[in-house]
Amino acid sequence: MKNWIQAARLRTLPLSVSGIIMGSAYAYYQNKFNGAIFGLAILTTLLFQILSNYANDYGDGVKGTDSNRIGEKRLVAAGVITAQQMKNAVILFSVLSLLSALALIYVAFGKENFVLSSVFILLGIGAIGAAIKYTVGSNAYGYSGMGDLFVFIFFGLVSVVGSNFLYSHFIDWKIFLPAISIGLLSVAVLNLNNMRDIENDKAAGKNTLVVKMGLETAKKYQHFLIIVSFLSLFMFSIVTDLKFALSYFVFVFLLFHLKRVRKATKYEDFDPELKKVALSTFALSVLFWLTLIFFS
Repeated sequence: MKNWIQAARLRTLPLSVSGIIMGSAYAYYQNKFNGAIFGLAILTTLLFQILSNYANDYGDGVKGTDSNRIGEKRLVAAGVITAQQMKNAVILFSVLSLLSALALIYVAFGKENFVLSSVFILLGIGAIGAAIKYTVGSNAYGYSGMGDLFVFIFFGLVSVVGSNFLYSHFIDWKIFLPAISIGLLSVAVLNLNNMRDIENDKAAGKNTLVVKMGLETAKKYQHFLIIVSFLSLFMFSIVTDLKFALSYFVFVFLLFHLKRVRKATKYEDFDPELKKVALSTFALSVLFWLTLIFFS
């Protein structure tokens, strides 16, 4: 059990639910919040994330990508969990994720909204496919530099806008601004991961965006992600006339993070920054909700 918990990478879970919290917070502000939808959305997202982590452990493990990685070890590569055992876990969590997603869709839309239910079922299947195909298979998109785009879409747009739609059944264009903010911060976490692993990824033929652009450009890219994330939330405060002073403290902390990234000289220097940015993103989503509670 200890090994399976380690393979689930618990430190990634707060980041995965940040978008759900933000989309749900705006639903609360809209007087559309529903506790059952919130609980099922959190459960479904956690299952998706664990599925993704198991699939990544399996995919990179069988390809030999994790053989000499920096940071937390991967269980298939280390021989602690066999490839077949991890493959079985991927299948199990695919089923659990789909069942949870179906329950969420039923609670959100009921029997009468067939079209909306169908769209979200397709989104759920797409999320399962994206979780698996990041590193699994000959056409894994994580090996061709497309990981950043998929993280932005699923951790940002789908998570925030999609979860808000489950409550409201309509799309408020303003919600795209915090969705962009969360999406870019999620990409920033992935960028740190890829900067840390750049040499190992090069050797394994994993052509992440960092491998393609080089370390120094990736550092500048990290600055872009954090700064534009802040600007997106700032724009949201302007168009809604809401004051997010508490949330801005997170970005003050992230300025120090950018300073450490700029001065990093060893690949190991990027590893502790992963947790800091992930938890900062989670904190941002919680402070976002607290702000909306105050204004509500």
